[in-house]
Amino acid sequence: MAYRIAACLLAACLASAPVAAQAEWKPVEKIEPYSITGKTGPELYASIGEHGPKAGIGRAIAFTNFKLTWSRDYRPQTDGACTLVSARPKLIISYHLPKPSEKLPAPIAANWQTFIDGVRRHERVHGEMIVAMVREIEAFTVGLSVPGDPNCKKIRARMTERLAQISQTQRQKSRDFDRVELSEGGAVHQLILNLVNGG
Repeated sequence: MAYRIAACLLAACLASAPVAAQAEWKPVEKIEPYSITGKTGPELYASIGEHGPKAGIGRAIAFTNFKLTWSRDYRPQTDGACTLVSARPKLIISYHLPKPSEKLPAPIAANWQTFIDGVRRHERVHGEMIVAMVREIEAFTVGLSVPGDPNCKKIRARMTERLAQISQTQRQKSRDFDRVELSEGGAVHQLILNLVNGG
């Protein structure tokens, strides 16, 4: 639910060998569980409240964060311009999810599975938003050319400004999604009620 950026280097520039075309890339996705205790729905949810990741003044059920770095090839042109001819991202997305530390009784185990499956689906949407952001950055930057920039400095400044805007838009979409899902009647709100009221 809470969305954080960990070591996101949107404008990192690493030297790379020239490539003829942009190779397809895929994010690396990891599940990072945190331990909770309890034998009933209310106990499990109370433990999430005690041990869940910090989010503002409280704690979240789960959160998704990411690390993004780039290998970019800037090329000075004969007319004095600078062009970014290739950019390959390395994106690692981490999903932080609760996990009971002990085996649950059968009826509670089924309720928990329904709950955690729904939470996982919610967090995957955050992951999809992150991937979409990276692809938007890729689309904007690859082929970008700035005139009068033989040392390839102006192009970096222009990219940094635009990448900040793209990142901010993505973060707002993520917050808006959480607001809908956690509001009364929302998907995550229903998951919580079913877990707590299910026993």
